[in-house]
Amino acid sequence: MNKTIKLQDLGTKDFKATWDYQETLFKNILDTKIKNRREDAGLETDNYFLFVAHPHVYTLGKSGDLSNLLLSETQLIEKNATFYKINRGGDITYHGPGQIVGYPILDLDNFFTDIHKYLRFLEEMIIRTFAEYHLKAERSPGETGVWLDVGTPFARKICALGVRASRWVTMHGFALNVNADLGYFDHIIPCGIKGKAVTSLNVELGVDLVDEAEVKRKLLKHFEDLFEANFDRTKLV
Repeated sequence: MNKTIKLQDLGTKDFKATWDYQETLFKNILDTKIKNRREDAGLETDNYFLFVAHPHVYTLGKSGDLSNLLLSETQLIEKNATFYKINRGGDITYHGPGQIVGYPILDLDNFFTDIHKYLRFLEEMIIRTFAEYHLKAERSPGETGVWLDVGTPFARKICALGVRASRWVTMHGFALNVNADLGYFDHIIPCGIKGKAVTSLNVELGVDLVDEAEVKRKLLKHFEDLFEANFDRTKLV
């Protein structure tokens, strides 16, 4: 099993271009698995972890409800935002500047074949990272993602998750609000959940700007521990 993960930080990159890139990596892993099955080739499959920030964009999962987008096409243009229906699970979410987006593209045959466990590990990575900032982040029963003040009238979401998997190969991932413009969430019903707020790490810490590079380092440390993996940083771009 190959537990080395090729780490790439794509900087700020268009959502569709990043999606296409994910699809290429995803297909390459699937092709290797199919060749191994058909030819008993014994080839190792690669694993990837992409960090990226997107320009303002709303994305709707395959089971999502379009009515949860509260903007018309004209209003999207006015907000300098784009919209895509995509092939992950979950409903609608927002990506934009000040948000750390992570796309693990893993062959779970290299780790464990359990999607539920995979999602819980992604949540745990966020929870452990927030603990380093003395914040108690939690899971909310029946709602994928990471929240604060669960079970109170002040419950608010700080990290959304949405993944796709085929033959135990994953794509898409998580979106963590670090220095996000929360006003953009006012134009959707985030994840299709009404009546609950969205927050950002800088707001919770009461600061103007959180060091995103530091947050990324903490996320990677906890990811490595949880998945018992090692990052290959030589592919950083």
